[in-house]
Parts: sequence; structure tokens; C-alpha cells
Amino acid sequence: MDNNIKMYWEQRLDECRKSLEENNFKTYLANDCKDAKRIVIEDILPQITVKTVSWGDSLTFHATEILDEMRRNPEIVVLETFAENVPREEIIERRRQALLTDLFFTGSNAITETGKLVNLDMVGNRTGAITFGPLNVVIFAGRNKIVPDVDAAMKRIRSYAAPANAIRHSSLDTPCIKTSRCIDCNSPDRICNSLTITEKSYPKGRIRVVLINEDHGL
Repeated sequence: MDNNIKMYWEQRLDECRKSLEENNFKTYLANDCKDAKRIVIEDILPQITVKTVSWGDSLTFHATEILDEMRRNPEIVVLETFAENVPREEIIERRRQALLTDLFFTGSNAITETGKLVNLDMVGNRTGAITFGPLNVVIFAGRNKIVPDVDAAMKRIRSYAAPANAIRHSSLDTPCIKTSRCIDCNSPDRICNSLTITEKSYPKGRIRVVLINEDHGL
């Protein structure tokens, strides 16, 4: 049964890959997070010049363990934008500087079968970097992020991804933390502030998407 499911998703992911490629996203298929890391190291990094790296909050990105690889590379400066015991003002400034890096890693809240990226952000550092700034962007996405269209993407984000993300941040206080449901709140801690729908990569190939044949992230 597991092999049948894997084959099912191989077909689904390949169809999504073709749609992303038609929209100018350079797209890769990975069997798992270990394979996704290999793709970055062996296929992506040799194609680009990387001296500075940063990232946006993503469970899937962390699951690949590529950040540890970047930190071990003496030729790469990793801009730490989620460091502990650092004043909030400094973190925000680092996130602004992250928009000038050579390479930015993150995930996506949803990817449509028509090849569009849909993301909803609190601060905007993640959506901002996907849109403009870093010379190269690599997005990791598990197969659970694939949805039919933008409407389905928004439903997925509002009904699941956003409340679940709020719950995993213990410092926040939003209604969805208590109810697991979005009520389109006005909380000061609201994480749903910046919505982007990336229909195409510009320039072509600036955004690379690694689709992983496993469920990962929220």
C-alpha cells in the first residue's frame, strides 16, 4: 500500500512540477528530506554564487537540515534571523538585511496544481523575500501542500496552516490558538497580515521549488 501511495504522489507531483516549470519556477522532485538536501548541495549550489544566506520560518526547511550544512561552510555567511536572546529590534533589522542575501530558503503554505505559490505571513519577511530581494530563493514543499487552485489554497491556509502555526508559537495570543479556527481577528498578534500569490518566477528560475514526496510542514 505504501508503494502504491508513493506512486500516486509521484504522478501528482510530476504534474505539479510541469505546471511550475511552465510558470518559470525551476522545479525539482525529491523522495524525502535527505534527497531534498542532496538536490540543494549537488544541483542548486553549483549553479549559483552564494556568499550570504538566510531563511524564513519553515518546518519543512528545517527538516532538510540544509541550514546546518550552510553554517558549516566557512565561505558562507548565514544571517541568523531567528536567534534567541536577541532584541526584537535587532531581529527585525536582520530580517531586513536578509532581503539582500544571495540565497533565501523557506517553505510555502500552499502550491496549486496550476503552478502558483500561495503564502500568508505575519511580518512579511518570508513573503517579501519570495517576491523581491534575494538573488535566489529555494522553496521546500511537502506533498501535503499541493492543492487544486487558489481558492483551495486559501481554505487550507485559513482553516489549518494559520491556526496550527499560531499554536506552535507559545508567545502569541490569538483567538485561533484557543479555537483552532480562523475568525479573521484583529489581535495584535495576528499572523495573517501579508498575502502573496506568486503566479510566475521573475526572473525565470530565480525561485526554485523542491517538491518532496512526503508530508512535511503545516
